[in-house]
Amino acid sequence: MAFTGTAHLAAPMPPSLRRLSPKLRRLPTTHTLKLRPVSASVDVRFPNWSPGSWKTKKAQQLPEYPDPVELESVLTTLESFPPLVFAGEARNLEERLADAAVGKAFLLQGGDCAESFKEFNGTNIRDTFRVLLQMGVVLTFGGQMPVVMVGRMAGQFAKPRSDPFEVKDGVKLPSYRGDNINSDAFDEKSRIPDPQRLIRAYLQSVGTLNLLRAFATGGYAAMQRVSQWNLDFVQHREQGDRYMELAQRVDDALGFMAAAGLTTDHPVMNTIEFWTSHECLHLPYEQALTRQDSTTGLFYDCSAHMLWVGERTRQLDGAHVEFLRGISNPLGIKVSDKMDPKELVKLCDILNPHNKPGRLAIITRMGADNMRVKLPLLIRAVRQAGLIVTWVSDPMHGNTIKAPCGLKTRSFDSIRSELRAFFDVHDQEGSHPGGVHLEMTGQNVTECIGGSKTVTFDDLNSRYHTHCDPRLNASQSLELAFAIAERLRRKRMRSASGFHKGQKDVSTIKEF
Repeated sequence: MAFTGTAHLAAPMPPSLRRLSPKLRRLPTTHTLKLRPVSASVDVRFPNWSPGSWKTKKAQQLPEYPDPVELESVLTTLESFPPLVFAGEARNLEERLADAAVGKAFLLQGGDCAESFKEFNGTNIRDTFRVLLQMGVVLTFGGQMPVVMVGRMAGQFAKPRSDPFEVKDGVKLPSYRGDNINSDAFDEKSRIPDPQRLIRAYLQSVGTLNLLRAFATGGYAAMQRVSQWNLDFVQHREQGDRYMELAQRVDDALGFMAAAGLTTDHPVMNTIEFWTSHECLHLPYEQALTRQDSTTGLFYDCSAHMLWVGERTRQLDGAHVEFLRGISNPLGIKVSDKMDPKELVKLCDILNPHNKPGRLAIITRMGADNMRVKLPLLIRAVRQAGLIVTWVSDPMHGNTIKAPCGLKTRSFDSIRSELRAFFDVHDQEGSHPGGVHLEMTGQNVTECIGGSKTVTFDDLNSRYHTHCDPRLNASQSLELAFAIAERLRRKRMRSASGFHKGQKDVSTIKEF
């Protein structure tokens, strides 16, 4: 996790170079600058933008609070609180994502569908962090490239809803929108939006970030501990055994380094960079945590290092896009098969007018069949416009189904098929698969069916704990990481061996 205090400001892209080839557009990304602070109401890059200018636009998915005065009081309190993250950390993440955009790194983004107040404890945070560490080792070993680790943690509370109301047994109540807004208990009082929940969400995010920072920099993430990260319930199962075999190879490599006189006490071997992210949904909360960086004069939403705009809130003239265009955090755009290629280019132009590498990640969520048809059109449109983006696969949201028992679930095979399609399309188009975005947990849940330790429809009720959408458990997450790593390894071997487009790869590496 980054704690750098120096301002690394990515060089703005001159408009005259925006449409040139990637080699010319790939400008040096770090210049140590100190800019004069500007007025808190205006950003020098966006003279018509302010942290509150989104209020002039139509906003989707915002709760209606019965007491606006109490809401304003809570927001005023949040504005006085310290930032959760720092601008320098967000800039460092942007640099890493710029590498992922050109195939020099790979983004691993994962965590809960929706964080909850009830399940907030150190064990759950540690176990999800630990699975992400394991997945990171697997991907680094297979891809032989840096893995950029970003958690859906410390702020992923609010959830968009397709219907503002929910009906059970003939009773109609407002939908559950996440623990920072209302409760999932199905009664009238619990479903009333409560501003005080925003304070609790902030405080829980503080606690989560504090623990994540301790894990990332306090020795827990040291490579020498790689064999100790295995979760108890994964041991002696196929994925646990595969991981321990890989961990032994890492230990052997560390032993070789030590024998050769290369110390393992270097910070790079004992700490990791870990960032946080969530969907930018509750705009009043996001505005309250927006700060102007004293080093650069730029605005950052200090609720997370990275934010994304969802499928339901990405309208070109909408409030969420208006807010996001003026903050300097790295941004994601969730994209389904409904996205028109021309609209995507317009959206990228709004959110990244200077075509800054690492600023935008396009997170596709389509289902395998749609991916093979729609993704090539999006890639070609973005390339033709000369835009620099990081392509990321979210294989979860396009594969949600209803089980016979009525619970929502996802098939592991469908998730894996969408990832296979994502990599196949990028191979076909000559573009870079830059990362994966997963809803997963370190808990031993039974929410997604399938995997090598098969979870069946009948198993769903045994440990179905999610407050919203089904998540991969630790074993399924590791299995997916091994499949992705083998695909990254195959890509690396093909490049090193001089394989050309259309040439058949006859290696025996197992993939997906």
